[in-house]
Order: sequence, then C-alpha cells, then structure tokens
Amino acid sequence: MPAASIKKIIPCKKKDLIEMILDIEKYPEFVPWCLNGKIHKKEEKKDIIEIVADLTVGKKFLNQTYTSHVTYYKEKDKIIVNNIGGPLKHLSNEWLIKEINNQSEINFKIDFEIKNIVYNMIMTKSFDKGLRNIANAFEQRAIKLFNQT
Repeated sequence: MPAASIKKIIPCKKKDLIEMILDIEKYPEFVPWCLNGKIHKKEEKKDIIEIVADLTVGKKFLNQTYTSHVTYYKEKDKIIVNNIGGPLKHLSNEWLIKEINNQSEINFKIDFEIKNIVYNMIMTKSFDKGLRNIANAFEQRAIKLFNQT
C-alpha cells in the first residue's frame, strides 16, 4: 500500500484553503488526472461538515470512479477522507491545516491500495511523483485564487 505525507506552507488564509479543499466539484479544473467531481451529499453540523462525493480519475478511456466520505472537523482544522466505494481497496487521507502569519501550513497524509493488482503496481511506481504533482496543483490553485500580493 502506498503511503506518504507532504508538508507545505501555502500563502493564503486557512479558511480559504479549507473551502477550496472541500469544493470537490472544482477538482477537475486543477487536479491532475481528475476528470470529474460530484458531491452527492453535504451536511453541515455545528462542529463538522460531512460530504459524500465521487471522483473520477485517470485518462479519457482509462478511468475509475470512487466514492469517498469526507469529514471536516472545524475545531481541529482537520479533513479526513475515507473510501466507501469503487476501485480502491483502501483509502485514507488526512489534511491538517494551521494558520501561521496569514499563511496556511498543511500536513497531508495519504494511504491507499487499489483492488486491481496491476493498477496498484503501476500506481506504486509513480506514486511519489503523482503525489507531488497533486500537492503542487493545490498550492498553485490557492495562490491563483487567494494570494493578493
């Protein structure tokens, strides 16, 4: 199972970054290999926001859709994502966001396994590069949307 973590400082406010991360339907505009994002359910409670959403990832003819349960814990500024359907045997990722001097420090962790052994081997080999590309895409999107300097 590939697992990794990335820590970055992104020049935007924590509130803006969290809203961008939770705006799953916009992922195809900036996340590499993301073809579609669809929120099926979003429920906001006092201390959490829960989302059930699909992401379609891959290329035009070779793509997979998986369903995730996303929970944003407002008090902890933590987003937890778990797979609940699709080609993934296991998916767990966590975003921990802190605001430091009007910038956001993110600590992103991911751990996943694809059911298909061949796809899993391919993803394992390109995992680190892909994860860096995705993290950079989130950073560039936040800079484009929120950095006013």
